[in-house]
This record gives sequence, structure tokens and C-alpha cells, in this order.
Amino acid sequence: MTDLLFTDGLPDLDPEMGYRGAVAARAAGITYRQLDYWARTELVEPTVRSATGSGSQRLYGFRDILVLKLVKRLLDTGISLQQIRTAVEQLRAAGIRDLAGTTLMSDGASVYLCTSNDEVIDLVSRGQGVFGIAVGKVLHEVEATLVDFEATEPDQLDELAQRRAKRTA
Repeated sequence: MTDLLFTDGLPDLDPEMGYRGAVAARAAGITYRQLDYWARTELVEPTVRSATGSGSQRLYGFRDILVLKLVKRLLDTGISLQQIRTAVEQLRAAGIRDLAGTTLMSDGASVYLCTSNDEVIDLVSRGQGVFGIAVGKVLHEVEATLVDFEATEPDQLDELAQRRAKRTA
């Protein structure tokens, strides 16, 4: 499952750069235990580098952290992990093109992918949509969090993120 969930609407990042698990977990607002479980159960696997044995570290890309944060938001609203897994698989299959204009809607049991305002209105008018998560807003939150981490805690980032910071400085 190394296919990228989102392909457009994201910052143009070097696919070889990544963040250690601790940084990814903090940026997504989850515990390291959740991160580890989701990687082992293939809900959200790191796309930069997966663990290859004892002592190796996973490296998560920006897209991975975005998915982690979306999963966390859905869990916070009471959606079951099983339903979230189905939603993540559907998102991968959908091949989202305009990430900033995408909204995840839910009725508390199922998750729906809406790529236009008309789809959101249609879903709500049928009484199915109870809440929505604007993916573009979450994308910007993750981006701001990672930039803040790089600015305030450069020693906490992995060597790849430190090289990126030096290159852009």
C-alpha cells in the first residue's frame, strides 16, 4: 500500500524527505502507540521509508501526516476504525484531484467523499451529512505545524528534515 493517497493540491515536496514517527505523531495529534498500530495494520503506512526490522525507523511524508490527522479527526467524531479504514481505501481508489476543495462528510456511521459544494448540499439535504471535515483546512494545519516544528525544534527533526531546512535557508 505504498500508493500515495493524495496526488494534487499539496505542497511540492521531495518524496525522499520524511519525518520520524515521533514528529509525525505530534503533528497529527496522535500518540506514538496509535501511529505504530496504524502502520502495523496498514491503515496509514509511511511512504518515505517503512520499518525493516528492529532498530529501523519509519519515515513519514507530508501526505502520510495529512492522512494521519484526517483519521484522527474522524476517530474524534466517533467513527469506527473499521469504517475509517473503508473510507481511506475509497479515498485511495478515488484518486482525488482537488484536495483543497474536498470535504469528508459523515452521518456518524459512514464517511462520504464530497468534491463539490453541490455534493455537500445534496448529502445534507438527504439528511445524511451530520458533520464535515474540510481536507484543505487540515492540509494547511499540518503544513503550519510542521513549519512550526522546524522553526522551534530543529534538533527534534530527523536528519532528512534538517537537510531540507538547510537547503531552503
